[in-house]
Amino acid sequence: MPHKLTEVTIHNITKPRGLTPTEELQGDVCVVGAGIAGVSAALTAAGLGRRVILVDALPMLGGQCANSLIGLFCGVYGNGPEYRQLTHGIFDRMFPALERTGDLSYNYRHTITVNYDEHAVGRWMEKEIVQAGVIPVTGASILDVDSEGGHLRSVTFSTRYGLLRVSADAFIDASGDAALTWEAGLECRVPERTIWGSQQVRVEGLDPEAAPSAQDLAQSVFDHADEYGLIRKDGLAFFFPGRDTAVLNMTHIESPLEAVSASEAQLRGKDQADRVIQFLKDHHPAAFGNATVRFYGLPGRRQTRWIAAEHQLTAHEVRSGVRFRDSIARTSWPIELHDQPEGYVWEQFDGDHVHYVPLGSITPRGAVNLLAAGRCVDGDAAALSSVRVMGPCAAMGEAAAHALDMADGSPVTEIDHAELRDRIRANIGPDGPDVASAGSADGTQTAEAVHATH
Repeated sequence: MPHKLTEVTIHNITKPRGLTPTEELQGDVCVVGAGIAGVSAALTAAGLGRRVILVDALPMLGGQCANSLIGLFCGVYGNGPEYRQLTHGIFDRMFPALERTGDLSYNYRHTITVNYDEHAVGRWMEKEIVQAGVIPVTGASILDVDSEGGHLRSVTFSTRYGLLRVSADAFIDASGDAALTWEAGLECRVPERTIWGSQQVRVEGLDPEAAPSAQDLAQSVFDHADEYGLIRKDGLAFFFPGRDTAVLNMTHIESPLEAVSASEAQLRGKDQADRVIQFLKDHHPAAFGNATVRFYGLPGRRQTRWIAAEHQLTAHEVRSGVRFRDSIARTSWPIELHDQPEGYVWEQFDGDHVHYVPLGSITPRGAVNLLAAGRCVDGDAAALSSVRVMGPCAAMGEAAAHALDMADGSPVTEIDHAELRDRIRANIGPDGPDVASAGSADGTQTAEAVHATH
């Protein structure tokens, strides 16, 4: 039986004048950015009993991890032959859950990288956020920051529904582009030349058994790139085991911080992806002859703008495996710098190598209750290229949540580093005999290179 039509009362409304927020939220911790670093930070803070508000400019959670079609977790494990797991926390729950549904697999090469289905990861994150009681806010861009002397009080966001003001005792900048730090008026860094991002695309209808080796594919791209107008002259195809799909990481696109330029770059990136697919169809028809686009990812951004921190991680510290008194994350991922359009630097480390990120490198210079996590932490371009992958980014988010919990309103630079190390032990390993004396009293400078004990 059809329902009887009922009358709907309609009201006429007019937007109030001025920039008065239409919504107000109060929390203990506000995390800006819902990628792997931000979600890790939010879940950790919620687990510590804090009221957490997680805000992202995208209309969904997951950041680049779920929405740029990266398709590969890097930097979670050490190098072979031991393949130690270097980051725990969020991955200890996520990986088994995705294994059970067939949405994750492991690749054993110089290290372990982890293939994953982006939609499954995004959904897992959403469910975890809801279960943890984190308050999610999506589609929200920073409009204004109320701060004084490095102490942030509130952030006003612009949304399609009106203005939202979030007040909190502590803040975490996991935006990727240091957006919160920048809008708070604190110093940031930008590279002197473009560090290229990538427009990734998932294609289907493939024959993985006929796929060329990674070396043959890279050589083939190099040989024919000019013919197809390809900027990047190498690249990889990540096949998902048991499926006829692959993520193509074979483009270089700019990552500007201006609205119009960023929009134009996104369109150029899709054009580059289309050219890649045509090249693959023409030169590798056995594997890619029937390839069709399943979907394009959001533009992947590697290094754009980052914080100027209490300590800038250097390539020398990465290569030397310096262990800091205030270490909060570790990885053995190579230096992977995409600052040349044709290709990239790939400086791989040996099986015993591990390098670290200190708390000083996630602490914006002059900040009181603000920490960063993820690819916008401080390092020189080469160092940052090796710690901006998802393993250490998740560890940074976890550490930021613990550090702010310990500070409890006091300056984060005054926390006890020994207690922080105890809290995040799984992500940094046991203390070496000299680790407590490494660095200056505040843990932000290295007085002596202290190598990790493994």
